[in-house]
Order: sequence, then C-alpha cells, then structure tokens
Amino acid sequence: MGIKADDLVHVRRGAYLHDIGKMAIPDSILLKPGPLTEDEWVIMRQHPSLAYQMLSKISYLHPALDIPYTHHEKWDGSGYPRGLAGEAIPLAARVFAVVDVWQALSSDRVYRKAWPVENATQYIIDHSGTHFDPKVVDKFEKITQMITHKIT
Repeated sequence: MGIKADDLVHVRRGAYLHDIGKMAIPDSILLKPGPLTEDEWVIMRQHPSLAYQMLSKISYLHPALDIPYTHHEKWDGSGYPRGLAGEAIPLAARVFAVVDVWQALSSDRVYRKAWPVENATQYIIDHSGTHFDPKVVDKFEKITQMITHKIT
C-alpha cells in the first residue's frame, strides 16, 4: 500500500493499541451478549477518542495514533469519531479498518458466532467505496485470492 518500511513499527503499535480506549468502556457494554442500545452505542463510539486521549500523552506513540483514533472512520464519511471521509482518513487506518472488520466478522464474539471466511471476505468487498477505501479492498482481494489458490 506504499507504507514505508520505517513506518511499519508505528502501524504495528497502532494495531496493537487500536482498542485501548475500550478500557474505559463498562464491561456491561463490552460483554453484553445481545445488541447494544442506542445509549450504549454512544458510549462505545467514544473509545477511539478515549484512546487518543490516553496515548497522545506518550510522545513516542504519536506516529501510531492514526489507527487507534481513526480506524472507525468510513470512506463515505459516515464513521466516527470525527466523520472523516476518503483520503482524509490516514492510510494506516484505512488499511487497518479492513483487517479489523474482517477479523471481527470471522471470529466468535459474545453476541454471535464467527462468519465463514468467505462471507467475511465478501462483506469487505461489498462495502468497498462506502465503508472501505476501494484501493485497500482491491489489494485485500488480491491477497485473499493468492492465499485461497495456495490452499486449494
């Protein structure tokens, strides 16, 4: 995706820390076995801003903040916390968003069973240009096709 090798350490740190803001979200919301209420979603949507508040105090993590702060922004501007759209969303966060959603869908959760890998992959493809950067989805699709062809 054109991320320089020297910047990968920051991408890695951001990925590790992407949901650290959830430390401030009550377990009653995080571990709820069913759908969240609108009020609970208001609280849950605070976790990227909470992550930014926590991590911005640590100077060496400044280059890694893009992922924890903006991984829930959407290509069409409908995401949170700031409603960024398109290339205003940092590249590392656009790449990570695809990985994060794919992993979330293809893993068991308290509130649902994992989706089959094919369904999770199709979800990413179907949301290219709305949720996800189309260039990132194209690269994702090529990588998943390569992996699938090696397995079969």
